[in-house]
Amino acid sequence: MTKAETIDYYAKRSAEYERIYDKPERQNDLEQLRTTLAGMFGGLDLLEIACGTGYWTQCASRSATSIVATDYSEEVLDIAREKEFGDCPVTFVKADAYSLDGVDGPFSAGLVCFWWSHIPNVQIDNFLRVLHSKLAKGATVVVLDNRYVEGSSTPISRTDNEGNSYQTRKLGDGSKYEIVKNFPNEDEFKRRIDAVAEDCSFTTLEYFWLAQYTLAVSAADQGATADGSRRR
Repeated sequence: MTKAETIDYYAKRSAEYERIYDKPERQNDLEQLRTTLAGMFGGLDLLEIACGTGYWTQCASRSATSIVATDYSEEVLDIAREKEFGDCPVTFVKADAYSLDGVDGPFSAGLVCFWWSHIPNVQIDNFLRVLHSKLAKGATVVVLDNRYVEGSSTPISRTDNEGNSYQTRKLGDGSKYEIVKNFPNEDEFKRRIDAVAEDCSFTTLEYFWLAQYTLAVSAADQGATADGSRRR
């Protein structure tokens, strides 16, 4: 899709965004992920990318010291702002994940839920460079996304010459959109972050995967300001 079509898709999908979490066969995995995520960010100031309606923001808010949650769709951000986040201060910011203009840093943690799979392969390195430029030395990075499971996942409609797979999504109003939806395995993910990550763990569930790594000091330095940037 073009950028305009992508914006249109997520705007129209906002009201039905969280229905994907209602699939009965995925409930055990989702409960495990919610519990895990809720305890991962103790004492950390978190930057969340593509937060959508704030479903995973709520989980992270149970332990994070603060959260800046970004998305490019005002429609989903409006829904997210209506949620409760306990004592954790959460700020929602409209920002392009490929530039994060207007987002200050550095943060001591980063969270990417169900966005990695929508990044075209050719743009992953740039996305990581931008994300890491907003993080402090030694920051914790958590990435959560789907596995492809026949019979539960939306079928793949095609694969392009760059190795991207696509799905055709039909919304409640009948409109259809073809979106990038990639399903990397553990080796593919680790190859992408190998040069900038330390202590990477990769957990494979039946329907989802969860990766966690520490941002190497040399990678964080690439995005540091001249005075070293304070740690949030």
